Amino acid sequence: MPAARPLHTVLTRRERQIVDVLYRLGRGTAAEIQEALPERLSNSTVRTQLRVLESKGYVRHQEEGLRYVYMPTVPRHSARRSALKHLIETFFDGSSAKLVAALLGGESRVSDEELQRIADLVKNARSDSR
Repeated sequence: MPAARPLHTVLTRRERQIVDVLYRLGRGTAAEIQEALPERLSNSTVRTQLRVLESKGYVRHQEEGLRYVYMPTVPRHSARRSALKHLIETFFDGSSAKLVAALLGGESRVSDEELQRIADLVKNARSDSR
């Protein structure tokens, strides 16, 4: 199953953008995907990228009349986990603690609700490891 392959090492930036659009839309035609992309690409480029993604096993299509409707095959949580692992390894020396420290000590403001959610997650992680 393609979920075992890390997305960050297999997909190009443009391919990741297309997969991101499909996660947001759930499913879409090449024209819908093209419209939702952050940069303007030709229809043929989007279709080519979709064929490549399909050959890599990251999207599939269904025929609906004369249109192909594409959807992701890799669950979003798998993609998220892969991207996060890559981020931690690349920028935080493999340390989750350094990532959290950067989030909490950075320029972005963490709300009280988010801090409480983080505290709850830490508490649950501690009780699960016992």
